[in-house]
Amino acid sequence: MRLKKWGLLLLGALIAAALTACGSSSTSGDGKNPEKLTVGASNVPHAVILKEAVPLLKKKGIDLKIVKFQDYVLPNKALFNKEIDANYFQHIPYLEQQLKENPKYKFENAGAIHIEPMGVYSKKYKSLKELPDGAKVILSNSVAEHGRILSIFEKAGLIKLKAGVGYKAQLKDIVENPKHLKFKADIEPALLTKAYQYNEGDAIVINTNYAIDAGLNPKKDSIELEGTDSPFANIITVRKGDKDKKAVKTLVEVLHSKQIQSFIEKEYKGAVLPVSE
Repeated sequence: MRLKKWGLLLLGALIAAALTACGSSSTSGDGKNPEKLTVGASNVPHAVILKEAVPLLKKKGIDLKIVKFQDYVLPNKALFNKEIDANYFQHIPYLEQQLKENPKYKFENAGAIHIEPMGVYSKKYKSLKELPDGAKVILSNSVAEHGRILSIFEKAGLIKLKAGVGYKAQLKDIVENPKHLKFKADIEPALLTKAYQYNEGDAIVINTNYAIDAGLNPKKDSIELEGTDSPFANIITVRKGDKDKKAVKTLVEVLHSKQIQSFIEKEYKGAVLPVSE
């Protein structure tokens, strides 16, 4: 009888332990068991914005972990390999280009968060109008950015693009180039600030996140800045089927909140523009 009694006690203890274990692995999103969400991001401004959102998400039961990346290739690889739950570094045209080049990627846009106006920088000239005949213009090797960059030069009256190509334009779509500008497009985006610092080329087009990270102020230091009507909003990207998950939806809601939008406006003074929805 004593052995039977101890056996029942042991069985009860094992059942209780099992139930406790199930509870500890739960990601209910409440205060006691916060749901973990890992997001890959470019250092500036993406990771900075996410860091500001951490306490707001914590109040909503989300434990946000930020993984920083310094290039535009690894964040999507990490998302594909399920090393992260989402990433925050790219705009829609770049994502579309990535999906086209990598059919195995099954990603979707969970929400637009901010716009980073593209800037043109020069240590030699104070405006695009001053660029001389045959000026060398350096831009990134990211094909998805080329139409966006060329549109800046077209609006400034320096080139003319094939009718109808818009933001999808490529270098081959330049139909008029009266100043014979030479566009050099074989540099990694992360190295553009180095090219600027070493005074390479007559003008260098730099992504705002890299410009800010290098201590440049896009509004003050650029000789031309993309307009606020840019369709290149930076987004939260997730694997297909994940954008409706509670943690992802909560992340996007918090990043669209007045507190985070005010932070972006105050922190970057117009160099980064928040998107409300």
